[in-house]
Amino acid sequence: MAVSEYTRSYNSFSGVDIQATFGGKLIGELQGVSYSVTREKAPIYTLGSADPRSFSRGKRGIAGTLVFTIFDRTPIIETLKDSEFFAHKLDVYKHQDPNYRALQATEISDVSTDNEWASAWYPDQIPPFDIVLTAANEYGHIAVMTIFSVEILNEGTGISVDDIVTEQEMTFVARRVTPWTPGEAPQRPA
Repeated sequence: MAVSEYTRSYNSFSGVDIQATFGGKLIGELQGVSYSVTREKAPIYTLGSADPRSFSRGKRGIAGTLVFTIFDRTPIIETLKDSEFFAHKLDVYKHQDPNYRALQATEISDVSTDNEWASAWYPDQIPPFDIVLTAANEYGHIAVMTIFSVEILNEGTGISVDDIVTEQEMTFVARRVTPWTPGEAPQRPA
């Protein structure tokens, strides 16, 4: 027997009820996250008809924005500092030494030794990670949604005498999104 729409209960959550984890690590500086899912759809026409006969379905894209509050460090870099990427040694040296002087061509010459694992210094260098949003309200109701394989594309920030808070915004692409799904609330102790 189907549950009647009149007897089903619905629960809501506000932004303060939601926590975000990036790659399994809690990130407290996130102010907002938004995403959109777009898909190519095109009409198919045949001779003798001005109206489309059907619509073809093409590629799907998932993209969004992350907004962070800046305290004294870049939040995503600090949270995901254990995520390493394979970098060229010259890039690592330039990042680590502001007074970097070019290495001699003879010092780096073999592809197998020219690269090394390094921690990201730009957010777009962070390997793909999942964003899990977990909501729990004061009534004990919970819900979860996940954005899978997030890759940072762009970042930007601005500072003004009129701003009370400094924010950093990043855009991302992702592979998949699961919608909000209600979860089982933990039972209250007797």
